[in-house]
Amino acid sequence: MEKVDTAQTPEGADAPFEFISKSLQGRTIASDVDVDGSNVAYWTYEPVKPTQDARTILVIHGFRGDHHGLLRVADLLPDMRIIMPDLPAFGSSDPFLYDEHTVERYGHFISGFMAALGLGPKTVLLGHSFGSIVASHFAARNPGAIYPLILINPIAAPALEGPKGIMTKLAVFYYQVSARLPRRLGLALLRNRAIVRVMSITMAKTKDKNLRRFIHGQHDAYFSAFADRRSLLESFKASVSGTVADVAGELRLPVLLIAGEKDEIATLPNQHKLMERLPEATLEVIPDVGHLIHYETPAPAAAAIRTFLEEHPA
Repeated sequence: MEKVDTAQTPEGADAPFEFISKSLQGRTIASDVDVDGSNVAYWTYEPVKPTQDARTILVIHGFRGDHHGLLRVADLLPDMRIIMPDLPAFGSSDPFLYDEHTVERYGHFISGFMAALGLGPKTVLLGHSFGSIVASHFAARNPGAIYPLILINPIAAPALEGPKGIMTKLAVFYYQVSARLPRRLGLALLRNRAIVRVMSITMAKTKDKNLRRFIHGQHDAYFSAFADRRSLLESFKASVSGTVADVAGELRLPVLLIAGEKDEIATLPNQHKLMERLPEATLEVIPDVGHLIHYETPAPAAAAIRTFLEEHPA
């Protein structure tokens, strides 16, 4: 099987200007577990002062991301236990052995991962971007398995439709071509630093130069940590073929939507439409930020999470 080097920088080493506090390292436990024959790397961020009432949050990251992406949010929730796996085929985790990397298969992974770690129905499930699709479909298909559900930059409308549809189709073509080219050329195209930087510049909305440098550094370091071209193409197709709206009516539990005012991928009008379709939803809109809430505005996101969980105790 074609394998890409996923060696990573030690946590915090690429986080200049104190964008991630040193205290987070003291809460960190790195582990791995076998799930359906695939080795899965995951990180646990224990609460600073463990109590019986401390909430456990299982975090599902976005497409081409890994656990590093949500570190700033975890850093601001020191009273909670945060568990963040690298999804199969990303970061330091193996791809699925035989199955296609679909939304449904990632949902089965969540079931297996929770069972392996003994995570019960009081577990909070949080998904960002593509992770919001995976998390919402899992919650809909497994009622009572988690409580409640938190979605950051949730994908509320089909990516192949609307004004951004042409760009999405071009992206599909990009991944298809990269998968068909000879290995060396295909990987060079997928890991091209100029393409990664254009993506990063397009999504970042902050005017803080130091924060922009941090964001670009994160994307440079981790955006190309994927297992192989086949699983990457499969995951990308999954990310643009499903939405949270597909299962909105089936989510019979409290759902928190944390949306960016300037998000061009998960647009604000679509967030309002999604909220109307959810039986029990809260929408928190963060101003002056786009699809990188987890990097640019972790403080209001963490505050919204804390308030929401206080209003919906285990």
